[in-house]
Amino acid sequence: MPLDIQFIFTANPEDYTNRGSIVTPLKDRIGSQIFTHYPKSIALARKITEQEAQISGEDKSAIVIGDIARDLLKQVAFAARESEYVDAKSGVSARLTISAMESLIAAAKLRLIETGSDKTAVRLVDFGSIIPAITGKIELVYEGEQEGAAEVAQLLIDQAIVAEFEKIFPKISKLEKPGAKTPYSGVINWFNTNVLELNYTDTDEDFIASLKTITPLVKLVEEYCPNLSSNDQLFCMEMVIWSLSINKKLDKMKSENTFSFDDDINKNPFSNS
Repeated sequence: MPLDIQFIFTANPEDYTNRGSIVTPLKDRIGSQIFTHYPKSIALARKITEQEAQISGEDKSAIVIGDIARDLLKQVAFAARESEYVDAKSGVSARLTISAMESLIAAAKLRLIETGSDKTAVRLVDFGSIIPAITGKIELVYEGEQEGAAEVAQLLIDQAIVAEFEKIFPKISKLEKPGAKTPYSGVINWFNTNVLELNYTDTDEDFIASLKTITPLVKLVEEYCPNLSSNDQLFCMEMVIWSLSINKKLDKMKSENTFSFDDDINKNPFSNS
């Protein structure tokens, strides 16, 4: 959007006492703030990101980004704008999600190169790649600096995941009685005797096979989002697992390329995810 703008600032003639310098009334006018607005909806924010992100035609044909993943990316910016750790005066511009979209594509393309595959889909585990895009596009207040930029960025991603998750699935309660049955009981019980490992560099076939070994998870997604595309359903499976770990129902451990999930957090209340 090319802009050709000229700003004109005026002051009363009697104020021009120092020829060749900016007098105080002019300085006050020049120093004023111009207020703009953020996109008010996820849909509009998505359009802006998709218009501005620099993605090649080759990458667009080889890498699938589902609707849920696109909405989640925008939700990160919405979470940042509401965060107590982010300086509201500095703002959170659309550049955050534009840069984050390009980082997601880069992460998926790296997987194509490492696995020798022709196509792949963006996964929830790929969202770790957008942390530099977040930290480079926000200003933190003192409390945020104390937490650490990377920690705040991960917190924003987690908040966005929960927000998108609760648009589709029932809210995960933290106060249910021990043994009480919830929509997630079957999934949680599966982890009593199993561990799930999700690897960035798994081929799509291996990644899908890992998720589909959790039969209660497959049934849960089929129940609550039967009309979504297959890619979005797989992304929702990840969101369920991730949201359970955020809500302290499962334990999440990260190594270099892998996230591991199990129920150690239920066995050991002092476990760190």
